[in-house]
Amino acid sequence: MPEIETEEHNIIFRYEPVARDVELVKELVTVTGFFNDEEIAVAGELVQERLDRGVASGYFFIFASERTRLVDEERVLGYGCYGPIPGTRSSYDIYWIAVFPAFQRHGTGKLLLEKMESLISESGGTRIYVETSMQPKYVTTRSFYERCGYELEAMLEHFYAPDDGKAIYCKTLTSEPA
Repeated sequence: MPEIETEEHNIIFRYEPVARDVELVKELVTVTGFFNDEEIAVAGELVQERLDRGVASGYFFIFASERTRLVDEERVLGYGCYGPIPGTRSSYDIYWIAVFPAFQRHGTGKLLLEKMESLISESGGTRIYVETSMQPKYVTTRSFYERCGYELEAMLEHFYAPDDGKAIYCKTLTSEPA
């Protein structure tokens, strides 16, 4: 997909990762302060998997950037990673959505989520699942998904670790296919 500039937000969306994105994504998820070393490594590995295998990897990306005014370079604000859930007819997972702290609470995460939802819908997806921790520091993350129309489908106690459960949210984009 080509880059798309959204003028009202001065944001450019890029859909194909490049080699430098492996380290960029690891840096981004590190500075959010939410993820452990293993999760940070996985975030980078998913980018590398897409670079190595292309669409066959099942991982799709969207990067939200703005071009600096003084030089023609990209400044990444955040990114998202999503893909179809193997073995389902039209369900998708959102694996990652992260925004650099300086750009949080300015609508960047919501724009990324809306773009992913639109791309999933265009690909025939009807249900989107997202998982997050039940730790208290994730209350803003859970609230974000709820404000964006996601409903809590399940909670798995002690999933990630003792006293760290998993919340599974779902959003239905359209009625189920026939």
